[in-house]
Amino acid sequence: MSQYNINRRQFIRGASATLALASLKANGMDFFSTAPARRVALIGTGWYGKSDLFRLIQVAPVDVVGLCDPDRHQLEKAAEMVSQRQTSRKKPVMYGDYRKLLAEQKPDIVLVGSPDHWHALHTITALQAGAHVYVQKPISVDVMEGEAMVAAARKYNKVVQVGTQRKSTPHLIEAKKNIIDAGLLGKVSHVEMCCYYHMRNNGNPPVQAVPDFFDYEMWTGPAPLRPYDGLPHVRWWRTFMEYGNGIMGDMCVHMLDTVRWMLKLGWPKRISSTGGIYVDKTGKSNIADTQSAIFEYDELECIWQHRSWGTPADPEYPWAFKLYGEKGTLCGSTMKYDFIPNGKGEKIHMDVVYEKEKYPEDVTEPDIELNAAPATRLHMLDFLKAIDNKTRPVADIEEGHISTASCIIANLSMKLGRALSYDPIKKEIVGDPEATKLLKREYRGPWVHPGA
Repeated sequence: MSQYNINRRQFIRGASATLALASLKANGMDFFSTAPARRVALIGTGWYGKSDLFRLIQVAPVDVVGLCDPDRHQLEKAAEMVSQRQTSRKKPVMYGDYRKLLAEQKPDIVLVGSPDHWHALHTITALQAGAHVYVQKPISVDVMEGEAMVAAARKYNKVVQVGTQRKSTPHLIEAKKNIIDAGLLGKVSHVEMCCYYHMRNNGNPPVQAVPDFFDYEMWTGPAPLRPYDGLPHVRWWRTFMEYGNGIMGDMCVHMLDTVRWMLKLGWPKRISSTGGIYVDKTGKSNIADTQSAIFEYDELECIWQHRSWGTPADPEYPWAFKLYGEKGTLCGSTMKYDFIPNGKGEKIHMDVVYEKEKYPEDVTEPDIELNAAPATRLHMLDFLKAIDNKTRPVADIEEGHISTASCIIANLSMKLGRALSYDPIKKEIVGDPEATKLLKREYRGPWVHPGA
């Protein structure tokens, strides 16, 4: 390994702490010593909701005033964990209805960690209640929900940060700055993105009685009410199109958003996709186990492929993006990046940043994504800085909408069997009334679609 690579590796290991310190002292204010505690609430206390909240607790003084979840057992466990993590040791007030939480606690910040089919209503209601919002990706299950979320953020003049934290991932920030922005790739005219994880949950659990600690009606909300066949937490709900947009909406949104950020891309000109359930036809899952999509830009195609079976095309990059430029190739993932120049030149490699020494509690936290923790901390700091400075965050709701909606439209293209072009001004699929009708899903009553 060259001395150049060693120095870069040492640099990036300290980059996260440096960036965090800079953000903490924005406007001459040290958040840890002088900033008042912000009133924070979490809607959806499952795996990633708690993870996001714990990362926020690590970087800023907060008072977690309320938690909301329709699963009382999950809610009580989360409240106990929060009481152990926040400085006051106070246990947050627990709610089964997010509207009551917002009305009674009046939080400054709301973290939305609920399943995808709830993101729009939770976000918009929190904005209406006067809160800034950090919402997990994908921001919506249909395109018109996303449009309504952007409109609400602007109407109420609040900051909405989307949990596409690759934009705050230290080694990818470095790759953008020192590879792409420095011109080492040259013109990029082809991009490949992929996910080959065997992550499509499946099976045939029997229909059963809803347990008394779980409010299944509230959990389902505006989505279709499926026969109850067990707690939907973790990966079970993601295997149904009723609640999300499959692996395309879950995993492609991250990589497409990263590529768009790195290459400064907006809406694709045209989107096409093919795929379906080709291999694992058993079980109840109705999301595609195989799918390809093309997001077209001027003189650039961004191609996505996922398979929840078989082996990865590149075992080193099973969930990743690859930018092909005239001068070289950049491969990137949550774990590392590699730059390979064309012809002579030096290869550049960088690994993910960990902060186990600085945040030892990371090591003992159940189910934490250690590789993502530093990125989420920086993402939270960027969110707080945007609130204080009244600016747009790095993963502003509009950017999250473009990435989310593009993936949703890819699924619509797969369903209809034709390429689609979205007009964000007219909010329609160009020349395709049938596809335009599919931009808005029907809500289950009494819930009302925010795009209505």
